[in-house]
Amino acid sequence: MNKKLIIWVGSIIVALILLGGSLFVVKEGEYKVVLKFGEAVRVESSPGLYVKIPFIESVSPLPKYQMTYESNPTSILTKDKKPIIVDNYTVWRITNPQHFLKTVQTVSGGVQRIDEAVYNSVRRKLSEVNYDNIISENTARGNINDDITKDVSDAIIRDNYGIEIVDVRIKRTDLPESNKESVYNRMISDRQAIAARYLSEGDEESRKITSKADRTATELLAQAEADAKKIIAQGEQEAAQIYNQAYGKDPEFYSFYRTLQSYVTTLNNEPVILLPIDSPYTRILLGK
Repeated sequence: MNKKLIIWVGSIIVALILLGGSLFVVKEGEYKVVLKFGEAVRVESSPGLYVKIPFIESVSPLPKYQMTYESNPTSILTKDKKPIIVDNYTVWRITNPQHFLKTVQTVSGGVQRIDEAVYNSVRRKLSEVNYDNIISENTARGNINDDITKDVSDAIIRDNYGIEIVDVRIKRTDLPESNKESVYNRMISDRQAIAARYLSEGDEESRKITSKADRTATELLAQAEADAKKIIAQGEQEAAQIYNQAYGKDPEFYSFYRTLQSYVTTLNNEPVILLPIDSPYTRILLGK
C-alpha cells in the first residue's frame, strides 16, 4: 500500500515537473523565442500560454517595445576643424528576434552594434558641416538628425541584426572647456562685425529715405505756393472786375457805400477827428 502511494505521488510530481517544464507564458510587450538545442526554431509574440518540449526546448525572452539608448559624449572635429562634444540618443526596437539572437544574442550586444554605427555616422556627418550650422536649431540640425537616422538604419539593415532604428537625435553639441573662451570671443567678434555692417547699411538707407522725403516735401511746398499765388491773383482780378462793374452801374451809390465803410474803419476806436463843416466827408456823416 505504501509502495503504491509512493509510486502515485512520484508519478504526480514527475507529471507536474514535466507539465511545468512544457508550459511558458508570453507577456505583453515581449517576445519569447523557443530554442531547440540552442537554435531558434520559432517565436511567440502574442500574449498567452504556450507549450514547449521539456528538456529539449528552452525559451529566451526579448523586449518587444521601443528602447532608448543614450550614447556616451564623444569628441568630434567639424568641417572647420573645431572640436565639439556630441551627446545623442537612439530609439530602436527588435523586429526579427531570430536574427537578433543569431547575430547579437543579447540586448547589450545589440546596443554595442548600434553604438558603433551611430558613432561612425555622427563622426562622418558632422565632419562635413561647419560648427555654426551644427548649433543652429532652425537650419542644419534637423537635416543632420534625419541624415544620421537614415545612415544608421541602412547600416543596421545591411548587417541584418533584426533591429529597426526608429530615430537618432543629437541632444547636445558643446565645445571642450579648453576651446570655449577662444571660440566664444571669435563668435562675439564676428557678430559685432555683422551688427556694425547692418547698422551702416541702415544709416545709409535712412539717409536715402530722408533725402528723398526732403526733396519731395520741397517740391510739394513750391508747387503749393505757386498754386496759392495763382489762386490769389485770380481772386483779386475777379474782385476788381466786380468792383468795376458795381461802380459803373451807380457811381454815386458806390461812392456813398465806400464812404460808409471808411466810417466803420475810422471810428472803430471812437477817435476825436476835426473836419471842416462843409467837407463832403462831414456832410455825409451829418446826413446833409
